[in-house]
Amino acid sequence: MIFHQIPAKPDYLRVRVGRRLRALGAVGVKNSVYVLPNTPRLREALSEVVREIHERGGQAVVCEAHFVEGLSDQTAEDLFREARDREYAAISEEARRLASTIRRRGAPTEARHRSVALKHQRLKRRFEEVVAMDLFGSGGREGAAGLLSLVEDRLQGVEVAGKPDLDLSQPPKGATWVTRVGVMVDRIASAWLIRRFIDPAARFKFVAGRAYKSSRGELRFDMAGAEFTHEGESCTFEVLLERFRVRDSALRAIGEIVHDLDLEDGRHGRPETTGLGRMIVGIALATADDDARIAQGTTVFDGLYRSFRKQAR
Repeated sequence: MIFHQIPAKPDYLRVRVGRRLRALGAVGVKNSVYVLPNTPRLREALSEVVREIHERGGQAVVCEAHFVEGLSDQTAEDLFREARDREYAAISEEARRLASTIRRRGAPTEARHRSVALKHQRLKRRFEEVVAMDLFGSGGREGAAGLLSLVEDRLQGVEVAGKPDLDLSQPPKGATWVTRVGVMVDRIASAWLIRRFIDPAARFKFVAGRAYKSSRGELRFDMAGAEFTHEGESCTFEVLLERFRVRDSALRAIGEIVHDLDLEDGRHGRPETTGLGRMIVGIALATADDDARIAQGTTVFDGLYRSFRKQAR
């Protein structure tokens, strides 16, 4: 906890200190009393705030605290969650607006594409900053991550398909399957589907996306101009199921979950959706390596598939 007394002049100092504390993720419990999780990184950052207050003629005291009366530790944790949820909600609102703008106006001009891409990158950085402060698992994180992924999908033009006349009478064997870097739910699920049910010897290649030109023998998925990507109101996972005529009630159920997570339209409303979304976001936050994300996601989808298969018996 930090207790501070800041001189009336200069006027900006109180505002500056408040902003610095909020940027660290602090929440106010009383006037001039803020609380933070007790971590080495935050203690060090708080020391810099205290140093500035002292240099400006103010006073500040920092202590480790355990609440006994008036405010419990659990209530303090709830305050942190509420603060992060407000920040996630603001990110989600802006991401939803950007996604709607792209869909509403069709293919963006180069200038508008750059403008939306820049705003998306700023939102992603803000999201990462909030995640770094979110030490108690706020509920809004998965929704914000999903909407940011939706904006990226639309910026990357995943709804623009290519080569619809592929001969699929024989499933590919050991093909190189290409998709965008930074795989999230639809790409992780589609990679699992490809290896488990379409092309067991599949190799995956991760590229920047929009401007990539495929080489001979490569199959692209969930990216602009791909052989397999969004079609109409279907996500890539659903398109793969349909194009390769994979008939399996368990996979259809998984497709409904992936659809809702990827397209954010709530069409199917399956009860497992929120839990899967949380696990996929956790995987993405744990590693930026796409092969590792797919490997970890494979474990998740294997378990989910077995669960649905058991229910179907």
